[in-house]
Amino acid sequence: MSKLAVIKTGGKQYLVTEKDELIVDKLQSDKGKKVELETLALIDSQKNTVELGEPLLKVKVQAEIVDHIQGDKVRIARFKAKVRYRKVKGFRSQLSKIKIVKI
Repeated sequence: MSKLAVIKTGGKQYLVTEKDELIVDKLQSDKGKKVELETLALIDSQKNTVELGEPLLKVKVQAEIVDHIQGDKVRIARFKAKVRYRKVKGFRSQLSKIKIVKI
């Protein structure tokens, strides 16, 4: 664990190292392409240094899109008492599986 980075994608922040695979909100790029992600902080445990962005660092983290997948189905139910009204909808979020290539 020499380098850690805090990246931002899809309105969320993730703590990553090189060769990590994680699932994030869908990225608008093709499978197999490389993307650059915004970096908020870099942590180097060997040199004992921490770089913080204000709000972002100029260094970008490179990631490769492994696959586009769908999340688990979420059921949304509406119900009104005493009038026999029931309505059920489903929703599956669109996700991307990425692998961190270089910090």
